[in-house]
Amino acid sequence: MLEAISVALPVLVLIGLWVTNISMRAAGRPALPGVLYALPIAGLILAALAGAAVIVEAGHVGVVTRFGAVTGVVFEQGLSYKIPFVEAVWIADVRTQKEQVDAAAASRDLQEVKSTIALNYHLDAKEAPQVYRQIGPQYKTRIVDPAIQEAFKFTTAQFNAEELITQREAVKNRARDFLRDRLGTFNVIVDELNIVVFEFSRAFNDAIESKQVAAQRVLQAENERAKARVDAETRVIAAQGEANAVLTRAKAAAEAQQVQRSTLSELYVQFLAVDKWDGKMPQVTGGALPFIQVPTGTPAPTR
Repeated sequence: MLEAISVALPVLVLIGLWVTNISMRAAGRPALPGVLYALPIAGLILAALAGAAVIVEAGHVGVVTRFGAVTGVVFEQGLSYKIPFVEAVWIADVRTQKEQVDAAAASRDLQEVKSTIALNYHLDAKEAPQVYRQIGPQYKTRIVDPAIQEAFKFTTAQFNAEELITQREAVKNRARDFLRDRLGTFNVIVDELNIVVFEFSRAFNDAIESKQVAAQRVLQAENERAKARVDAETRVIAAQGEANAVLTRAKAAAEAQQVQRSTLSELYVQFLAVDKWDGKMPQVTGGALPFIQVPTGTPAPTR
């Protein structure tokens, strides 16, 4: 556009000078000095020189066209030159670009699914002339955006709603592979695809929430049953331990008594009885003598 304006202005000036010169000659007046023609001619030359230079920035390529036809020549980054007024250059961005779109589709179990998809892609620099020839500069809106929608519909139709959540990585990989095949035929290279979010209908969300609540209750009941089982087993073990301890103590006491009975002599038993006697005769003996033999006769004289 700027190139056309820079060329048109000197041409218009030249035409104006030429018409003015003809009018002045017809009126019998002297013609305009030739120096006045030099200025627009110089401007035209400068415009042609400026239009010949093309600067391609880093991350871009220039596709050269001649009278609107693609020549197949590609300018790399830096300064290049073209034929003024004959050739034009389309500057194509070949850096990785991000496209984020909202998509809607239906899952295999006919649940409505909405999602936001982020696609990173770039144009194949070597095939930029082919892209310009077949699609044009608007390849993003003509090819990339529709392909994203198609990939989302194709992928979600192969999974039910629950699998879209639990197998999210597999869903992403399948959609990315689909886009690589589809956009690759148009020389657009897919770098990565990310599914930002999945959105389902309110009814489906309520059903999922109810299912989760029920699962939590089942898990809680199982935990409580397991705890009760452990507590019961603990009590049984404690009772068995206490019973074993009682039996052990009873067995030890019985064995101790048996040992005492087998080791105590009759004389030692009488000694224990005397040791505990307070020296008083019992008032009632029941016809039996005390267990100590007390002498009753007159002692014999000692010689």
